[in-house]
Amino acid sequence: MRTRKSASTRSGGSRWVALMAVTAVGVGSLLAAQPAAAAEAPADPWISQPADGLYRFTVPDSVVRSEVGSAPASLAVEGNFGPGNTWAQLNLGLSGGSWTATIGPLEPGQYYFQYKATIAGTEQLVTFRNPATEQAVTAQPSYSTFFIDGESAAWQADVPAGGELQTLTYDSSAAGAESTAQVWTPPSYDPNRAEEYPVLYLLQDSGQAHTEWTELGRAAQILDNLAVEGDIEPMVVVMADGNSTDVRSEILDDLLPAAQEEFHVSADPASQAIAGIGRGASQALNLMVTDPGAFSKVGSFSGSLVSSISAAKAAQINEGTDLVRLYVGNTTDRSYNQNVALTAKLDAAGVEYEFDGVNPAYGDIWENWQEGLHDFASRLFHDVDGHGMSEGHRALDGAHSLPPTGTTPTPWVDEHGIVTFETGTEFSAAKNVTIWANWAPAGGWLRIPMEKVGDRWRLTLGPIEGGSYYYKFIVDRVDKKDAGNPTSTDSEPNWSTFFVAGDGIRGQFTGDVAPDKRGAVETMSYSSLAGGADRSAYVWTPPGYDPEREEPYPVFFLQHGGGQTWSDWIKVGRAAQILDNHYANGTIRPMVVVMANGNGVDYPKEILQKLVPATEAAYNVSSDPGQRALAGLSMGSGHALSTLYAHPGQFGYIGAFSAFSNPPANADVEAINAGTKLLAIYTGDIQDFTYQNTMGLVSALESRGINHEFHAPIPGPHSWDVWQKALIDFVPKLFAAETASGIPVQASIAEGENGVLAMSVAEYGEGIALSAPQNLGDRLRFTGELPEVAVTDSRTAQQAGLGGWTVAAQAQSFTSAGQSIEADHLGWTPKVLTPRAGLAAGEALATALDGGLGLATSGELATANSAGRFGSAKLGAGLRLEVPVDTQPGSYSSVLSISLFPVD
Repeated sequence: MRTRKSASTRSGGSRWVALMAVTAVGVGSLLAAQPAAAAEAPADPWISQPADGLYRFTVPDSVVRSEVGSAPASLAVEGNFGPGNTWAQLNLGLSGGSWTATIGPLEPGQYYFQYKATIAGTEQLVTFRNPATEQAVTAQPSYSTFFIDGESAAWQADVPAGGELQTLTYDSSAAGAESTAQVWTPPSYDPNRAEEYPVLYLLQDSGQAHTEWTELGRAAQILDNLAVEGDIEPMVVVMADGNSTDVRSEILDDLLPAAQEEFHVSADPASQAIAGIGRGASQALNLMVTDPGAFSKVGSFSGSLVSSISAAKAAQINEGTDLVRLYVGNTTDRSYNQNVALTAKLDAAGVEYEFDGVNPAYGDIWENWQEGLHDFASRLFHDVDGHGMSEGHRALDGAHSLPPTGTTPTPWVDEHGIVTFETGTEFSAAKNVTIWANWAPAGGWLRIPMEKVGDRWRLTLGPIEGGSYYYKFIVDRVDKKDAGNPTSTDSEPNWSTFFVAGDGIRGQFTGDVAPDKRGAVETMSYSSLAGGADRSAYVWTPPGYDPEREEPYPVFFLQHGGGQTWSDWIKVGRAAQILDNHYANGTIRPMVVVMANGNGVDYPKEILQKLVPATEAAYNVSSDPGQRALAGLSMGSGHALSTLYAHPGQFGYIGAFSAFSNPPANADVEAINAGTKLLAIYTGDIQDFTYQNTMGLVSALESRGINHEFHAPIPGPHSWDVWQKALIDFVPKLFAAETASGIPVQASIAEGENGVLAMSVAEYGEGIALSAPQNLGDRLRFTGELPEVAVTDSRTAQQAGLGGWTVAAQAQSFTSAGQSIEADHLGWTPKVLTPRAGLAAGEALATALDGGLGLATSGELATANSAGRFGSAKLGAGLRLEVPVDTQPGSYSSVLSISLFPVD
């Protein structure tokens, strides 16, 4: 056991931290034979992968000019990259003879896209693909595709021993010409098998080609995976062209006989199924009504039914059809209300059917229909156990409607994270209107086209991941403010903001807490070195802030970036909400936070000569440098670091987000290390344009021997999403016992002394070694036990007041030779080993693979109220690290910090 610091306290304002190494042992030996997740190599050489999960588009300007006919005013790659796989535009920038842009990390799955150029003046939009590549989508000649492999999309990945895809050509009496269909036969297909194969017929939507089932829907791969896993009855699947003037005759009189002649399939209605998308679903349902019993199984994906159904017809349908199953997306699915009407019609007629539930993740797009096909095909021609909704789906709650046109404020955010924007009438003559926002993966920026509705423009999309967002309208390539949204930002006058509740880290920490749990945000004026002018700063004080408290509060100075100003951390970064949520969770010390204007000044002089004195005069804050913290983003990180180098020891805690500013040659390393309790460095991934600067800074700190803590790169560009996550991680570390990066330490505090609130952690040697992994099919699970944590509270009632204490913990990312696993993959189940009234274990934290946040953010181990705090308490927790089975091999390690907080 190695002790970094031992201490005790008689006041209610300290927090003690233990850091332990947590190691996943034996990962390399188990994973060595398993490939890491990777994309299919895109056939388009314009696409590259600069890092895992990131995709870069590089388009030669000479080819663009050739395809477009002139130099475009702007160029975008447009694809299903947006929230809920919404069709969205990623702007490319022209540099060095090529247009480039990077996006990601992209989730596994099928992506389809096209390049779109805007012609200045006419605002004409011209679409094209790389002309050197093969056409990928029959009905959309400008589309290209690529597939990203990964655990969540394994069910639609290529299968080496899959079935065969063929083309069936037959005479269409309705068209008076030949027609074609695609036919999938299973891997075991035997044309001489004694028993004929059952058959599923699939119909496409209007505006689609029947080939899109395989070109965009990956139907062949979905069926292949079901077949090799033994999850479907061996069957033949015919993807037919429903674009016919007489679809009934086309299918019953032409297609079915042709399929039965060319393939070894059954003509028995009991062995025939039909399903479709949109118009194709309606065609399948109409056949169910006009020819009950012709198909014993009917599936509707985003479909509807116009035909009426009599009681007699319903009886015939029930007699001849043993499965009718309906599928629909969320309220962005244009058939949502039609499905409300459809279920009501079937109920009224007495038709027996199954409803898969509302798919909350998607609207009427291929991702929804892929899941529908996967579910429907697995139910055909054999017995199944479950007949209810798919997991996570929800009931239809009646027809959906948007607020009336012209209703403000906008956007409208519903309970499921579906967001609707609407412009005013001032853009009625515009040719193109898009919304630019930070809703790309990891907080990047995408533009999503709006649709003209009367003399306004509207856009409904989602669900959007929980968190705060900023956006603006782009009207014929000119930035415009959403006049219907009352929010504003001072540094970007065209921006508006909104918030979406959700379970992610930003969703949990950037939302408003209850009014009675909020800190106060005030404006403080101070005299600046910038010409002696008065400047303003926002100041957050915690709930219950007492200007007369005997012990002054620690103070945290938080700085903005270049091109921003003092209000941005509040109006865009939602720093107040982050602080409120941490305080409500009991994971930060009560502190005062000052957000001032750092533009155009010698910042080290400004903060020490002007800002610190002004804060000390206006607020009850400590003058002890060990009780001061300073952090900033981008330019603000330079301010924080330059202050550290010029005046070591004046701020005990330093944080640099998207950092740069290497230590100068004359930096006093000994003074920096002696006077700095924590120097924490954060960055986005390679999309963050300061990433290389940060890597250089970290290297310089290491070479100079300056103690620091480097957080694993946060996925995302130079953006507020990254900086918010950095702040969420950084602020619980403030005003705690000394911590040093990567060193397993223990806080060892003597017990039993009168008036002491103390914590100790049992011997853990070199760290916590987790068990050998257990392969659960979809994940590898490592388990272990937290060393026993002992808390002793011998404070008097006068010292403790009505308060108690909380013990919390947070983990850093697991790293191994350049690879990393985010800390949300580490979960736990807290337990109280000495149970008594007023002492309660914290909630179990699910891992990311079960939709939880794990210990990526601070989790409560236990809490004691005034009745349960006194005496000794022993605490523990079961640890659980869960990672995808295709995780890169390596021996991963992390650091787990355990903190004791007195609660007022």
